[in-house]
Amino acid sequence: MSVSPATALSTEPIRRPAAESHAAAFSVARAMFDQLMVPCYAPADFVPVRGAGSRVWDQQGRMYIDFAGGVAVTSLGHCHPAMVKALTEQAHTLWHVSNWMTNEPALRLAKKLVDATFAERVFLCNSGAEANEAALKLARRYAHDHCGPEKFRVISTLNAFHGRTLFTVSAGGTAKYSTGFGPPPTGFTHIRYNDIAGLEAAFAEEGGDDVCAVILEPMQGEGGMIPGTPEFLAAARRLCDEHDALLIFDEIQSGMGRTGALFSYMQKGVVPDILTSAKGLGGGFPVGAMLTTSEIASAFSVGIHGTTFGGNPLACAVAGAVFDVINTTEVLDGVKARHALFMEGLRTINARREVFVDIRGEGVWLGCELIERWQGKALDVMRAAAEAGLIVLVAGPDVVRIAPSLVISLDEILEGLARLETALGKALT
Repeated sequence: MSVSPATALSTEPIRRPAAESHAAAFSVARAMFDQLMVPCYAPADFVPVRGAGSRVWDQQGRMYIDFAGGVAVTSLGHCHPAMVKALTEQAHTLWHVSNWMTNEPALRLAKKLVDATFAERVFLCNSGAEANEAALKLARRYAHDHCGPEKFRVISTLNAFHGRTLFTVSAGGTAKYSTGFGPPPTGFTHIRYNDIAGLEAAFAEEGGDDVCAVILEPMQGEGGMIPGTPEFLAAARRLCDEHDALLIFDEIQSGMGRTGALFSYMQKGVVPDILTSAKGLGGGFPVGAMLTTSEIASAFSVGIHGTTFGGNPLACAVAGAVFDVINTTEVLDGVKARHALFMEGLRTINARREVFVDIRGEGVWLGCELIERWQGKALDVMRAAAEAGLIVLVAGPDVVRIAPSLVISLDEILEGLARLETALGKALT
């Protein structure tokens, strides 16, 4: 495997405080959270205070192996030297300018994205939700200008996740995220993921003349770590071409090397009209991007859309550094090597434990679906993993999700898998 060895896990001293001390420290933090924060989250029973690579330390100095990456965000791990250097240099140069002007880091990042992809134009923003909001607005505006106001319907998939704005949760097709907020935006049709017949039927409504776009994740993340089949993605491309609709690929999670290519579409043989990126793009610094062609981009003229912080010099400097590290043969081939090691290790664990009905995914973006006996226990596994010194994610109630740094070391993968097996033994008994 073309993966650089890591320093031994034992080189960093770990303090093991008394349980009472650890509990007391978290109790204070949790009390502050409950007093000060809007209750949108249920935080873990530890508070990270420092990170280095694929390791995180809590308030008491306990070390955790990070198999979550901040939900596929810290693509190069914590405090990667290239990112620190870019941020530090930019912090001494220029922090922010309004979009009444441009800046050099934004131009450099846009050129990197254009040169490496199908795109000819880039819209820079702050997050995945904002990138998808821009993509959906652009698709509707383009259809409005070229075909008329009646062409506005968007086809999406059930259990998709496209962001938390009212527009993007309506596109996502997950009821728990969109109900209770009053009348939602209209004009969405939701089908089952990988259902070609359902996609064809959705286009057949009104003859397909009212469809302006299809928005898809090349692999569903929140929806259960379901890879899109080549046939389904190709059918979406074909139907969009036949009905003068745009194909939007949401690569917020799947992009920036996570699947072993710079963007997942490059492995699928299907090129979208619009692509959205965020999460791993900034490696932990908030930044997003919408990529498209010159023709489609022309539907957004001056003042039609915008963002205060999009294209921020600090964010773009960091994202440019992340891009330069990831978009290399060494890192992308390394992702494939890590995928093989993860799959081998997870299958070995499953042979001993018999807890997963399926282990699936691409690159370092994996889902382990629990057998029927343990359905609904993914959160229990996540909590037990934290107790064992491992950070993992879930993708719904039945799937344990793994999304570590693209450059996590082999030692850390093996140690993390050992901790995962310990957690499985504790949670699923």
